[in-house]
Amino acid sequence: MTVWIVVSILAVVLSPLAWLRPSRGQSGRMNLRMEARRIGLAMQLAPQEWPHWLGQDAPNPCAQYHRPRRSSRPDCWSYWQTAPGVWVNQWREVCQDESLLVHFGKLPANVYKIEADKQMIALYWGEKGEASVLQEIASVLKALA
Repeated sequence: MTVWIVVSILAVVLSPLAWLRPSRGQSGRMNLRMEARRIGLAMQLAPQEWPHWLGQDAPNPCAQYHRPRRSSRPDCWSYWQTAPGVWVNQWREVCQDESLLVHFGKLPANVYKIEADKQMIALYWGEKGEASVLQEIASVLKALA
């Protein structure tokens, strides 16, 4: 009987340690973020106000992967992915720029938004996938920077 009492006391004492262990999803996101850092991408959790017409249940805050722009005269744009492979601007007009669509076609379906301003290009991603998906994202951001 004393053995069971000791075992139950140890279980009660050690059970909070299980709460400190990250879940599989959290571990996967941490691994993707470390890989992004290794290949030169910057990442931050950025709060977003998603348009009501987006249709996807986008997270807030969302993981933002970004790179600085290199161009001397960069153009500014912003596109949301409403369905896999369908990119629209803020007025819900479908993207017609073939030079952008070539790169957008390489992105996974859980990329919610990609935008470029004068200083950086940023991509908002659901962080689901393998490291190979991250390599594609890095190559797209590098090509568009």
